[in-house]
Amino acid sequence: MRMRGWASLAGAVGLTLVMGLASVGGAQNTTTPAPAKEPAAPAGFVGMGTCAQCHEEVVNAFKSTPHMSSAQGCEGCHGPGQAHAENAGDKTKIKVFTELSAVDSSAVCMDCHNKGNQKHWIGSSHNSRQIACTQCHDPHPKGAVQPALLKQPQMKLCTSCHLQKKAQLMRPGHMPLREGKLECTSCHNPHGTPNDRMLLQTSVNQNCYSCHAEKRGPFLFEHAPVRENCLNCHDAHGTVNEKMLKVKAPLLCQQCHQTSSHPGPAYPAQSRYAFNQGCLHCHPSIHGSVHPSGNRFFR
Repeated sequence: MRMRGWASLAGAVGLTLVMGLASVGGAQNTTTPAPAKEPAAPAGFVGMGTCAQCHEEVVNAFKSTPHMSSAQGCEGCHGPGQAHAENAGDKTKIKVFTELSAVDSSAVCMDCHNKGNQKHWIGSSHNSRQIACTQCHDPHPKGAVQPALLKQPQMKLCTSCHLQKKAQLMRPGHMPLREGKLECTSCHNPHGTPNDRMLLQTSVNQNCYSCHAEKRGPFLFEHAPVRENCLNCHDAHGTVNEKMLKVKAPLLCQQCHQTSSHPGPAYPAQSRYAFNQGCLHCHPSIHGSVHPSGNRFFR
């Protein structure tokens, strides 16, 4: 009987302790947690709100660009703005891109844009010629935002420097850039590549094959100059001849092929070669042939 009494007493004490702890825990759970402190801004940074007090139009334009995702906003590119703001907008206290050298200006962009299509910028043709990123791109455009934040449509922007290519693209036989079917970046990477002429592919032919796959082959009978380089016969930007040929046929063909087996370019009126004077009338498969009788590219 004594043992049974002790057991009852111990059970009652245990139940009391459990209920007490539960009530304490419930009281703790009802306490409102302290609000988390926001991380302090780095020293010297004042935030875009301060920038907008003087540069409201620029800040509003900046908000419509991909750069808005930067954690530091304007100061991510221009540097800390506290000294600039406290000294009545002193331009010497902040990075002003129009006053930076092309190397220093582009170095700011390269802090983020150093991968993917921009990874070959250092040492590229444009970089070695002191072309700054801001000469082609506008980080906070005032009007409609162009793709890649370009200052102008791509063809107009590129041809503002490459005037010879602009003239070629106006010729009768030309790449369809004017029609909007291609862009300069369809073949070139303006930020640089390991390849010649900043081509996207490792060679001219590989670049051409990305669109003209039917010219790739393999062929049973290959035309040697075609296999070597498409530019042996064509000018990629445009010519006054059809098919963007450098020289009108048959003179183009006769630069390599002697005329001993055929009459020369001054054909008699009754000659069967006089009509349009084209070698391709008989040799249409000039890029290569897979036909057993195509050793002379007849078919």
